[in-house]
Amino acid sequence: MTDPTPSDVALELERLRGVVEVGFARVDGALALLVQRSDQTDKALADHETRLDSLERARWPLPSLAALVSLAAVIVSVWQATAAH
Repeated sequence: MTDPTPSDVALELERLRGVVEVGFARVDGALALLVQRSDQTDKALADHETRLDSLERARWPLPSLAALVSLAAVIVSVWQATAAH
């Protein structure tokens, strides 16, 4: 086996550099895509959280309203029972 010449070493180093640059470009592109998807997921979660909060705020009167209707029904029943006698 003969020793490589400096020009052969330089050529192989240049090829290696090209392969490494292509690899880094692929990794960089994949990372950029992951960051973009993460941002979209964060926006979707924030939107869902906002929608859920508004639904929870709109829901609170329902149990109170049900209690008031029940109370009114009891009052009407008592009033009818006392009025009949």
